[in-house]
Amino acid sequence: MIELRTLGESDIGAHMAGEDAAVIKWLNGAPGTWDSTQRHFEMLAANAAGGVGKRGFGVWLDGELAGYIDFDPDGTDLPSPGDVNIAYAVHPWARRRGVATEAVLLVCEQLRQDGTAERAIIRTDPMNRASIGVARACGFRPVSASVSGRDHVCETDETVAGDVVFALDLKAHSLRRG
Repeated sequence: MIELRTLGESDIGAHMAGEDAAVIKWLNGAPGTWDSTQRHFEMLAANAAGGVGKRGFGVWLDGELAGYIDFDPDGTDLPSPGDVNIAYAVHPWARRRGVATEAVLLVCEQLRQDGTAERAIIRTDPMNRASIGVARACGFRPVSASVSGRDHVCETDETVAGDVVFALDLKAHSLRRG
């Protein structure tokens, strides 16, 4: 069973243990430290308490921390007003088990219920096949290439490309979970 829970100091070790080369490449850009992770968790808790800014959760699979997901309604580089960016990572031991898909659907349902967003956005490197698969499995549709200004070099021909942007209309789409 997948659950989303607030992250605290007692989760830092398990969170950092799940940060492998793929998480660093696709999400963080650099390894976290104990202090930076603690500050990040504290910022997320403060934002959640105030109902503003980026909010994040641990993704728990059968009682074990299996990943991380956040959403940011205050992003400045989103395609349209009312869009909320979702970012996620799954620990190596829990990959290919539907963890990210279920976590994204849970966040989308929360965003829809509380009216935080009109659309959920997933931005991903065009070479991140796993993230593209999650977006498609959740019903997101591609809307554009790079609005984030992050450029990537394509591994096949070294063409510079921006993020692929997927969107899900939260008011029109039935969120299917199974």
